[in-house]
Amino acid sequence: MWLYLAALLGLYFLHRWYQERQTVGNLTEKYVFITGCSAGLGNHLARHLDARGLRVLATCTTQKGAEQLDKVTSECLKTTVLDVTSKESVAAATEWVKEQVGNKGLWGLVNNAAIAAPSAPSEWLTKDGVAKMIGVNFLGMIDMTLHMLPLVRRARGRVVNMSIPYTASKYSVEAFSDVLRREIHPFGVRVSIIEPGCFKTPMQSNMIESYKNAWSQVPSDIKEAYGQHYFERSE
Repeated sequence: MWLYLAALLGLYFLHRWYQERQTVGNLTEKYVFITGCSAGLGNHLARHLDARGLRVLATCTTQKGAEQLDKVTSECLKTTVLDVTSKESVAAATEWVKEQVGNKGLWGLVNNAAIAAPSAPSEWLTKDGVAKMIGVNFLGMIDMTLHMLPLVRRARGRVVNMSIPYTASKYSVEAFSDVLRREIHPFGVRVSIIEPGCFKTPMQSNMIESYKNAWSQVPSDIKEAYGQHYFERSE
């Protein structure tokens, strides 16, 4: 019995050792498109992959953000300005990517662009605020994915969707990713979901301000129901 378990354990660690030793070749010929690189995780990922030698195509929400990223990366990393909620901006970015990758396609598509505001208990939110978040975090991600899939399929690459486990807009991202994974598996394309959790980025500061702003705008009867202590404790 113990010999059998030891053999299984040995095979398990042998498999892990083999998997961890696998490397990807020709990194300098592989293109990765990343949205939301002005700051935070997208910015760090773009810089990390650039340092590893990949061809990074990074998007920022502002020209200033793109210029700042250009200053700290190599000439192999290219930037453009993108608003994932704008059809025209997404279409323009798609044409730009096609010009950059040629017939190589996209080895990776990382849908990272997102907003964290409004961030507050559901009863404090407004329909317009929720619609704005869904427009960026979910619908923008879908639009970007649909435009880039032909390029990812050409390279038999991977779609990576950044998510978190505690908002409706990101739960939608995960549901879409699960469906997409099954649909494009026959083409050799893989789909991954990453839930990075809470990191100290500019987005986290925006969440705190959004929470305070939501509290300041809720009707008096809701404030009375929750109480000042609820707001201060959650803050």
